[in-house]
Amino acid sequence: MDLQFFCRVFLITALISLVCQVCSVTAGDIVHDDDLAPKKPGCENDFVLVKVQTWVDGIEDAEFVGVGARFGTTIVSKEKNANQRRLILSDPRDCCSAPKNKLANDVIMVDRGHCKFTTKANHAQAAHASAILIINNQKELYKMVCEPDETDLDIHIPAVMLPQDAGTSLEKMLISNSSVSVQLYSPTRPLVDIAEVFLWLMAVGTILCASYWSAWSAREAAIEQDKLLKDALDEIPDTRPVGSGGIVDINTTSAILFVVVASCFLVMLYKLMSYWFVELLVVLFCIGGVEGLQTCSVALLSRWFKRAGKSYIKVPLFGTLSYLTLAVSPFCIAFAVVWAVYRNVSFAWIGQDILGIALIITVLQIVHVPNLKVGTVLLSCAFLYDIFWVFVSKKLFHESVMIVVARGDRSGEDGIPMLLKIPRMFDPWGGYSIIGFGDILLPGLLITFSLRYDWLANKTLRAGYFLWAMIAYGLGLLITYVALNLMDGHGQPALLYIVPFTLGTFLTLGKKRGDLRVLWTRGEPERPCPHIRLEHQHHEELGDDNH
Repeated sequence: MDLQFFCRVFLITALISLVCQVCSVTAGDIVHDDDLAPKKPGCENDFVLVKVQTWVDGIEDAEFVGVGARFGTTIVSKEKNANQRRLILSDPRDCCSAPKNKLANDVIMVDRGHCKFTTKANHAQAAHASAILIINNQKELYKMVCEPDETDLDIHIPAVMLPQDAGTSLEKMLISNSSVSVQLYSPTRPLVDIAEVFLWLMAVGTILCASYWSAWSAREAAIEQDKLLKDALDEIPDTRPVGSGGIVDINTTSAILFVVVASCFLVMLYKLMSYWFVELLVVLFCIGGVEGLQTCSVALLSRWFKRAGKSYIKVPLFGTLSYLTLAVSPFCIAFAVVWAVYRNVSFAWIGQDILGIALIITVLQIVHVPNLKVGTVLLSCAFLYDIFWVFVSKKLFHESVMIVVARGDRSGEDGIPMLLKIPRMFDPWGGYSIIGFGDILLPGLLITFSLRYDWLANKTLRAGYFLWAMIAYGLGLLITYVALNLMDGHGQPALLYIVPFTLGTFLTLGKKRGDLRVLWTRGEPERPCPHIRLEHQHHEELGDDNH
């Protein structure tokens, strides 16, 4: 094994461990009902995000996002129905006593602390404020609830919590003696956004391309092996398929160990999540993306530049490389570097998706599931892993570790890069619909195995397993998005739905068709050995000559 292949395997193993940290989160960041904050009369609002649009001296300025309280009147959903009101800084700042300001349906801004949220709201209402903005003492949004002993609430103004940085910006506007007015409204998010449709097509299309490439490579290797066997009647050659030196087969032990290692990586990401750590992940992602883009580009271009693809040169540290690889590599590196530098611009998601898809396809070429037994163990472990780190981890860490890591809540950035993402096109809140690499990669390992088996067994599309595995995956991912919308945008563990559909379909069809034992153990159909077959024919010909 040369250094190039060793580095490739090491890098891909590390990246697979990282990408599976986010394989559960698909979209959604709206804060809704919380079981820890039960509803009661006068305190029964849903938690909703609120847009706070500002105007300075009549000119539209910055927009901030807050969260509405359990108490108070509900906030209008349409911008045209929301009134502009003057913003006043409370005196005293905490509004724990009656404000000294003269208010006439103005919005009052107060600091959090020193008394109950409802006390602040009551004082603001008594002073004739039209709404109250409570500034948090942290960067995060906090859900404002009622105390257990508060049963006679009668608050008729909206109450909104804003993060600390938003409060700092608003205070600077007010201190500069400007006339500041605000408008509060909470637009509803559409049930389905077209971005989710494109993301579904992207995931299914990636597995489709990777499967056909993997099956084609396996069939070419089998044909090449048969040719070598036919040319070597006088010796028993190695029965390993030609080209398998570039393939990594997962076994049962490594499938189990992989999920354990992935869990350790997830906890490490959760504990160490910061700006510099995300930068490190960006570097790793770029290296993997360059490798994937280079592999896919060379495979595609070699059809037109056959001579450059088959002419090789030795490069120190990297081993033997084709001239085509050397020609393509600078463009792939430049693409990744440009994305990394400009990854915060609005259209950078395109570059991230291109690098991500190329990486996934490359991994599915190099890493193989050898049989259904290993695929079942891997997906079953991933299924439990997904559920644990999305749901059960809330009991241990008081928040969903998977979702926190995927969104990069503590990093100051828009999450880690091991995601495919598309902007939500008709969502007033903007944001992205996202899917983790693991939601494509792990089921993709089983689906690419199904097409390799079908081609080696000479099965038709309908009589094989690939078509039904692809349909099952597509349905499982579709159900994930349905569940996401039914759960009001809370992130969903996609493998919770994808694994039963995909694996269940495969196992059921295998048992029904009588192929389950071969699929479970060998992972490929029994083929007559050309060497033995040709030797038998050779002996028969000699026997005929003797007669």
